[in-house]
Amino acid sequence: MTARPDTPRSRRERPAKPALTREGIVAAALAVLRAEGLRKLTMRRLAEELDTGPASLYVYVRNTAELHAAVLDELLGTVGPAPAEGSWRERLEGVLTSYTAMLFAYPDLARSALTARPSGAHYLNLIETLLALLDEGGVPPAQAAWGVDLLLQHATATAAEHTDEASQEDWDALRHAVHEASERTRPHIAGLAGPLLSGPPEARLSWGFQALIGGIERTAVPG
Repeated sequence: MTARPDTPRSRRERPAKPALTREGIVAAALAVLRAEGLRKLTMRRLAEELDTGPASLYVYVRNTAELHAAVLDELLGTVGPAPAEGSWRERLEGVLTSYTAMLFAYPDLARSALTARPSGAHYLNLIETLLALLDEGGVPPAQAAWGVDLLLQHATATAAEHTDEASQEDWDALRHAVHEASERTRPHIAGLAGPLLSGPPEARLSWGFQALIGGIERTAVPG
């Protein structure tokens, strides 16, 4: 006898679900991030993606914050190594620019990255690369150690700033306010109205890295 099409299928005939692993969970989380954005990347949504219950995920990932940190670490694997050509400063800026570009590609993650604490292999590789370049430039070890944190903060904050892009009306209002500043009450703004809003974003990012690298090189760590 032929089974009717709507006959329920026995559980014993279904293929077994693949075993959960931390690597598989992070891979599924990355797929959700790319398709739906970070706001949708919850433990409940991830459990649905993996056809399991949320409680099962907590064996491998303690909470959403740890999940986001793990996803960030996975994406850090796309940040290229230091360029082969150029001075140590240029190569250092190249790595930092690559890191910033990765966050620009995932704007929701940029804001989360301000507080995320990744500790995986890709994050450690990035830190090692930055420290090696600072060491190549003769930056004292203590200054390099503190400087890496400052450089990554600048890169991350720059990307996070653009998570929610201001509207054209907002930019027009800002430009108008700056250019209409009174020379009597706000002489410095009035005198620098042009430079305050000048330059493309990539030029300002590069200048920021150069300013920070120079300051790290010259400023001793207290104590």
